[in-house]
Amino acid sequence: MHRAWAERLSIPFAVVGGLCLAAAVAVCAGLERGGPLDRAGVAVAMLALAGLALGLLRLERMEGRKLLLMLLPIGVGVLIRASMLDYAGTDYTGFLANWYRFFQDNGGFSAIAHSVGDYNVPYLYFLAAITYIPMPDLYLIKLFSILFDVVLAWGGFRLVRAVRPEWAGTAAPAAFGVLFLLPTVLLNGAYWAQCDAVYGGLTVLAIALVLEGRNKTSVALMAVAFSFKLQTVFVLPLWGVLWLAKWVKFRQLWVFPGVYFLTILPALLLGKPLGEILGIYFNQASQYPRLTLNAPSVYQFVPYGTESGGNHYALVGIMAAGVLVLALLGMGFWLGRRMDRRLALAMGLVLAIGVPFLLPHMHERYFFLADVISACWACVSLAGISTAALVSASSLASYRVFLRLKFNYVLNLFGNQYGMAIEATVMLAALATAGVWMVRELKRCNRAAEREVGLW
Repeated sequence: MHRAWAERLSIPFAVVGGLCLAAAVAVCAGLERGGPLDRAGVAVAMLALAGLALGLLRLERMEGRKLLLMLLPIGVGVLIRASMLDYAGTDYTGFLANWYRFFQDNGGFSAIAHSVGDYNVPYLYFLAAITYIPMPDLYLIKLFSILFDVVLAWGGFRLVRAVRPEWAGTAAPAAFGVLFLLPTVLLNGAYWAQCDAVYGGLTVLAIALVLEGRNKTSVALMAVAFSFKLQTVFVLPLWGVLWLAKWVKFRQLWVFPGVYFLTILPALLLGKPLGEILGIYFNQASQYPRLTLNAPSVYQFVPYGTESGGNHYALVGIMAAGVLVLALLGMGFWLGRRMDRRLALAMGLVLAIGVPFLLPHMHERYFFLADVISACWACVSLAGISTAALVSASSLASYRVFLRLKFNYVLNLFGNQYGMAIEATVMLAALATAGVWMVRELKRCNRAAEREVGLW
């Protein structure tokens, strides 16, 4: 039946997807920055990214009819992204563009040795590299993020296939399409010029690989993801859980510091002090004193007038996040070999939502992993659609607050300090439902283990 359905819809989907790609080329031809050659280059790059998406699906042995079906979400996604390329937000104009100009004015890669920006060195390598490309930097920055949008969708495909191989023919392609069209993914890179898809795509792919049994490669990818963004630590404890459950060997975890060192080695050779590199994440953690920066977290419920006691609230939140991580680590130790892939993904989802919900000083973008992992969970278990919908709604609403430059620093009708109590309540509901699914998966694993013992 699925084959007949694919055969009937493949040609119409492919036609519409092709038309969307043609429309994306037309949009690129009308971009505001650069000359005709620059616009043509952007159009070619967008088509190449569409080709990469199809190529990765073909690499996963997707048959021709289904590839034609996938042209629709790929074409729509490329068209939407092309229409966003000209937007230059405050993060670009206030930070990225200035960093780019610094590298441009100071010799490209040789400027790595200087103190510039508050991102870790792998992203600085990228900014230095694009100074040698004669194309508007805004488009190059966004194209880099869109590249990892493709990697993210591919990682979601492999993750869903690893967890539910019996649904691989439908659920895995659905995960690819959903992630490629997820609103926060679309907005993050192509519109906002942020790079959360870089660490997000590498993290999702790393989870897929560890569940496939490719542990060393998985740990290496997590090290690269961490070298781009500190927010990788939200789900990094999952590898500790899997080690305690005897899925990952301790010696395999040592790949992480080795690969991380390789990512910073070029900067060291270019003269950047080691202390400055290692201190970048500590500086980021102390850069913003506010309890929350438009994140739909627990700190949205802090009553007005208690900012002076913010350090106490922050300490309680850090301790609560630590308790959550320790609880999952203990669960992994207790379960051992009884853990299966579905439970591991459910634990990853709880970490992706729960840790940034409890930690202080979070930005709205820090629920990016929650957005994408909850979408994968919805493709693994239809019951998870509610969790994914809650996470996406809350996260998208917080994006809207920032992108409209309405920073909620005043009281609203709810009387709370930051003005996002509704969004935080929705994210809390998402965390609660994710916890319920995790407990259900835990019980299912126990029942399966008891049946095996009984049969034995």
